[in-house]
Amino acid sequence: MNSSLHVFDWLVIAIYLVSLMAFAIYLSRSQETREDYYVGGRTMGAWPVAISIMATQCSTNSILGAPAFVAFAAGGGLVWLQYELALPLAMIVLMVFFMPLFRSLKLVSVYEYLELRFDRTTRLVLSGLFLFLRAFATAVTVYSISIVIDLITGIGFFWSVVILGLFTVIYDVIGGIKGVVYSDVIQMFILVIVLLLIFAVLLVDIGGFGSMMSQLSPDRKMAINFSDHGLGDGKTFAFWPMLIGGFFLYVSYYGCDQSQVQRELCTKDIRATHNSLLINGLLRFPLVALYCFVGVGIAVYAANQGDFVSSLPSSNGVPNYNLAVPQYIITHLPIGVVGLAMVALFAAAMSSLDSVLNSLSAITIEDFIRPNMQRSQRLQELFAQHEIYFSRVATVVWGVSTLVMAFFVDDIAPTVLEAINKIGSLALGPILAVFSLGIFTRVCTSRAAIVGLFAGVILNAWLWKFAPNVSWLWWNASGFMTCVFVALIISYLTKPALARVQTTVSENPKVLYFDQLKIGSPWVQISVLLLWFLILLVFLSSFN
Repeated sequence: MNSSLHVFDWLVIAIYLVSLMAFAIYLSRSQETREDYYVGGRTMGAWPVAISIMATQCSTNSILGAPAFVAFAAGGGLVWLQYELALPLAMIVLMVFFMPLFRSLKLVSVYEYLELRFDRTTRLVLSGLFLFLRAFATAVTVYSISIVIDLITGIGFFWSVVILGLFTVIYDVIGGIKGVVYSDVIQMFILVIVLLLIFAVLLVDIGGFGSMMSQLSPDRKMAINFSDHGLGDGKTFAFWPMLIGGFFLYVSYYGCDQSQVQRELCTKDIRATHNSLLINGLLRFPLVALYCFVGVGIAVYAANQGDFVSSLPSSNGVPNYNLAVPQYIITHLPIGVVGLAMVALFAAAMSSLDSVLNSLSAITIEDFIRPNMQRSQRLQELFAQHEIYFSRVATVVWGVSTLVMAFFVDDIAPTVLEAINKIGSLALGPILAVFSLGIFTRVCTSRAAIVGLFAGVILNAWLWKFAPNVSWLWWNASGFMTCVFVALIISYLTKPALARVQTTVSENPKVLYFDQLKIGSPWVQISVLLLWFLILLVFLSSFN
């Protein structure tokens, strides 16, 4: 691979990074409280929040990994698109059951709900689990992205980490959540423009969309696989595990993960929150389809150009297919546009990192530092006077920590990168179950919920170790159901403890259960999402 960029390409990258810093400084002028820093004063509109959420999902790993899966992976192809069918259904559940409740409580940390409903131990267990999983995953993400940047630019791994991490941490620290959201909007715009440009150049090289699809291998055209079930047949990406498992995964990720919920809490009212979920539910599929069809173009181009695959960097004789898109960019896009494409890769990386760092900071302050400060009048006054300072310091600490960790994951990163989605699926179902037990039942105790959480994770770990032919997408459902079953059994077997919990909850004036809510009328949005689900189902079936 050509590992050097023209000076004009570097100029494009430098202008982008400097402009991002200036924009963060401008946004910082409106920050006076920690709520301004973490939830933007709850004044943001639906569109920027929705696009920011989409940008976080559209990481560099997605931009490079999805085309590689479509083009080269064994069993790959457009089948990945059926995963997106679960998203509109998940958005409906969030609109009706989760977000109205969280908005009514005016949360900053979503795990605060667990203390209100259960106790502080439950809150800290879930918060600690979030910090561990997200910090580790972020370090691995920094490592993998920096490897790609180094291979494309030739500046070395160390400077790739520094450039990516330093600029992300600086504008995150200065701009707060508004810096995260509005920079994500800019980054998403650049990313979509570059993806469209790459796709257009591919179509010109191949001879048009019709020619591209006619030359694609028939097994990679199939977008829906109804014939397999993933329950022991070794078929990971069958329709039912991707729909059902994906549904539990998306509800948990968008409804119980601080990095996502925090931005949903930034909107000015519940209607804006519903609209942000609606927009995300409608627009995410076209975005995923765009970079999957880039993968289709890469597959056909590679088949026609016999030396393309051999030109990719390899490890132990195996080509690194994740670098297929960057290789095509360097060899087919003109000077200046290559720099813009690099900006798009930076944008995809930064939009994934910035929100995580801000949410790690929020959980550290809201769940661990601020409650301890309130035990002393003097410490409480100190925190109230300098809460923005404490918030920014926490962001710096997490930013530096994840960057340092990136230098120590080199031996395990290649396997972890392949397993990172599995690690998420180990815990996301049980985490969703804990929140669901709080929202929908009045019988579950804190101890029962925590035991159920670990039971769900342990079952999924057993499936990973001893049932490899079961699709890991099913873990999201199995972990959820195991946690609910175990927690309810324990709750009913410990009725004295249950009575004490019910007494405590009845004395709490806050809205803690779904049946206490006035939901509003998100039925128009729900109808649109259901119609969109049916349209997507028909569209994907047309490829079979």
